[in-house]
Amino acid sequence: MDGESFFPEAFARRIEEQLGTRQARLLLDALDGDPVVSVRYNPYKTTSKPALEPVPWSRYGFYLPERPSFTLDPSLHGGAYYVQEASSMFLEAVFGAIAGSGAPLRILDLCAAPGGKTTLLSSLAGPESLIVANEPVRARAAVLSDNVRRWGIGNVVVTSADPARFAPFGHYFDLILVDAPCSGEGMFRKDRESRQQWSESGAELCAARQRRILGEAWDALRPGGTLIYSTCTFNPAENEQNVRWLASQYDCEGTIDVGTAPEWGIERGETDGIGTFRFYPHRTRGEGFFAAVARKADGRRRLRVPKPRKSVFSELPKSSVREVARWVGQPELMRFATVDDTVYGYYGRAFAAVREITENLPVVRSGIRMGQLFGGRLKPDHALAMFHDLNPEAAPTAVLDREQALDYLRKRETDPALLSEGINRIACDGLTLGWIKRIGNRSNNLYPKELRIATL
Repeated sequence: MDGESFFPEAFARRIEEQLGTRQARLLLDALDGDPVVSVRYNPYKTTSKPALEPVPWSRYGFYLPERPSFTLDPSLHGGAYYVQEASSMFLEAVFGAIAGSGAPLRILDLCAAPGGKTTLLSSLAGPESLIVANEPVRARAAVLSDNVRRWGIGNVVVTSADPARFAPFGHYFDLILVDAPCSGEGMFRKDRESRQQWSESGAELCAARQRRILGEAWDALRPGGTLIYSTCTFNPAENEQNVRWLASQYDCEGTIDVGTAPEWGIERGETDGIGTFRFYPHRTRGEGFFAAVARKADGRRRLRVPKPRKSVFSELPKSSVREVARWVGQPELMRFATVDDTVYGYYGRAFAAVREITENLPVVRSGIRMGQLFGGRLKPDHALAMFHDLNPEAAPTAVLDREQALDYLRKRETDPALLSEGINRIACDGLTLGWIKRIGNRSNNLYPKELRIATL
């Protein structure tokens, strides 16, 4: 086949066996083209849809004609949108098919970094649901945590644990997403270096690891609950064969009807009664992606929660609650507590589950980190600035234009004449970007230094 030199020989040969000569050629040509650029807007921070071509399987996804400099867009830093690959937004179509009641859910995103699917689930499930976003690799968990903070809905707990740590939570979660580490063939267009890293033995190791993760996730899923398994590879050993293994090991029941349209170009299938979905870049506008949707057979639910390792939360005194509550728009929906000397805010209906997770697993981030109390007054944390339900009247607002906002995001000086004395909320294009404090004729930029834009 012409052009095989652009790809690992074993990969190209398997793709031809898998798809046939003509379709394989079309796929490899597509993988040598330019990647599609797409973003997903935050419905909790964006009130109007942009005039862009929509991603057909996502209400909030849109294609861009070219890749801009996202780093230099204040709206990105304010959490207005997330740069996400279009095919992976198909999670929204699956969610719509399995969560029609609108009841609060407990959701586990088991391999969550960098956070695209976590933030999508956060939007879809609503503030009173709980999303536990887990990333075993601590450095990647920090990136996930930053993206969750920026998204700002407040219904996510970020953990960093081996998937085996979730098995003791028997029948705990209504929905589990296993977006498994894989050989990454679907990203060959977006990440050219991944071609050099690919190997047949590496794919085999991925398949074995994926089965281990699936097995560890299954016990934590409640009877009647749904498991979504996804990868970004074309490899049947990591896709359909692992679905067949799941069906052979565990009691799954009936396919779930996920609506698709023929013009989307998604290849639908079924493996041992479990519905599957394949995205090929020469047929769909997105990168390579695979998803399978399995329902756990219904039955008696005997909820298991591990014995708490330690008590984490402390109650706030009423006087402090009044001070903290004024910073949010709907405090009646919230529950406030302290961890050490820091105040956190949680949606009340999910707080019991937050406590159970936090007392048993290593937590990187949870709820909304509100800040610290000094002399009865709250010094607000950056996470509070990102919260979608921040009360904009809790502090004076300094509205900046785009260039002024970029200077703020670079932690440069802001003209004190634009500020009121004390803590100010920095806003641009209707979005909160962070805090700044005016002290007489100078200002103290409180934007986190680790988030600072380093470009000129």
